[in-house]
Amino acid sequence: MANIREYLRSRKDRGSEGQKVNYIEKIRDHKLNIFYKGAIAIGLAAVVTVIIGVCWQNREYKESVIVSAAAVSRMEGTSYMALGSNVFSYSKDGASCMDTRGNVLWNQTYEMQNPLVDVNGSVAAIGDYNGRVIYIMDEAGKLGEITTNLPIRNLRVARNGVVAAVLDDSRITRINLYDSGGKELVNSETTMDKSGYPVDISISPNGQLLAISYFYVDSGRMKTSIAFHNFGEVGQNLSSDRFVSGYDYQGTAVPLIRFMNESTAFAVADDRLMFFSGSQKPVSAAEKLLDEKIQSVFYNDSYVGLVFLNTEGEEKYRMDIYNTRGSMVVSKSFDMEYADIIFHRDSFIIYNGNEYSINNMHGTERFRDQFDELIYLFMPMERNNRYLLLTQDAMKIMTIK
Repeated sequence: MANIREYLRSRKDRGSEGQKVNYIEKIRDHKLNIFYKGAIAIGLAAVVTVIIGVCWQNREYKESVIVSAAAVSRMEGTSYMALGSNVFSYSKDGASCMDTRGNVLWNQTYEMQNPLVDVNGSVAAIGDYNGRVIYIMDEAGKLGEITTNLPIRNLRVARNGVVAAVLDDSRITRINLYDSGGKELVNSETTMDKSGYPVDISISPNGQLLAISYFYVDSGRMKTSIAFHNFGEVGQNLSSDRFVSGYDYQGTAVPLIRFMNESTAFAVADDRLMFFSGSQKPVSAAEKLLDEKIQSVFYNDSYVGLVFLNTEGEEKYRMDIYNTRGSMVVSKSFDMEYADIIFHRDSFIIYNGNEYSINNMHGTERFRDQFDELIYLFMPMERNNRYLLLTQDAMKIMTIK
C-alpha cells in the first residue's frame, strides 16, 4: 500500500514538473515568436523604405510645365546668380536683388571697371579690381561698406558678412579681414620672398578660418604652399598671424581653394585634387592625383565635380564627382555644352541657354528638355522639382513631373 502511494505521489510530482517546464517553454516560444515577427516587420519596413528611396532617386520625369511668369527687364552686360532664395544681378553700374516674382528688393549704384563678386549663401560682396570700396549685401539690402587704402586684388565673403580682401601694397601684399560694417578685424602682410604671392583665398562660412594658396619660385622651381589661419578662440593662443596648419606642394600650382562647409575645404592643382578637414586646425584628408587637364570645377557644401574632356566613349565631357571625404561618388559622361553645373540636394543639373539635364547622384538622367527661349539663369527652388528661369523679358517658375 505504501509503495502504491509513493508511486502515485512521484507520478504526480513528475507531472507537475513537466507542466511547469512546458509552461516556461511556451512562454519562451511565444516571446521568441513575437521577437522574430517584430524583426521581420522591421526588416521588411527597412527594405520597403530603401526600395521607395531608390525608386524616388531613379524616378524619371515626363514633362515640364510653366506655372507662373512675371515680366522683368534684363539689361545687357548684367550677370545673374542666386542669392539665397532670390536673384542677384550686377554690372559695372550697380547691383540689385529680385524675389521670385520679379519684385525688386533693393538697388545699389556704383561705378566699377572690373567687378569682383563673391556670393556665400544669402550674403554677397562686390568690389572693383584695383578699386578701394567693397559693398556687402544680403537679401534684405546693404549690410555695410568697406573702404580700403590700397587697391583690391581679390575678395571672399563668409555667410556672416566677414570679408577677406587681398590688397596690393607695392612689394608687399596684404590680406585683411573686415566685418560687415567695414571695421578692420585683421591686418596681415606677405612678400614673395617670405611666403609667395597669394593666388587664391577662401574663408569658412562662419568667418573663422582663412585658407590661402601661395605660389612662389624656390631655387628655380615652382612651389605652392597652402596655409590655414584661425581667427577664432583657438587661433588667439597661437602666433600673431593665427597660422594653424599648412602644406607644401613642389612643382605644381594651386589656382583654386575653397571651403565647402565649416570643416571641409578642397583645392585644385595642375595635377591633383586635395581635401582638408577640421573646423579648427585643418589637416590633409585625401589627395587624388590627376593625369588629365581639368576643364571646369563645380561644388557645393557636399560635392566637388571636376569636368574633363572625355577620352573614352562618344560623349565629349566627363565629370568626376567627389564627396567631402575625397571619395569618388560617380563618374558621368555627357555631351551637352554647359554654361553651369549645379549641385542641388540629391541631384546635379547641367544646363546652357537652350537645354538642361537633371541627374541623380548615381549618374542616372532623370529628365532632359529644351527651353522654349534663351535662358540667362536656371535656379533650383526650395520646393522640390521647381525651378526659376530668367529669360530676356520674364522670370518664370517651372515644375517638372
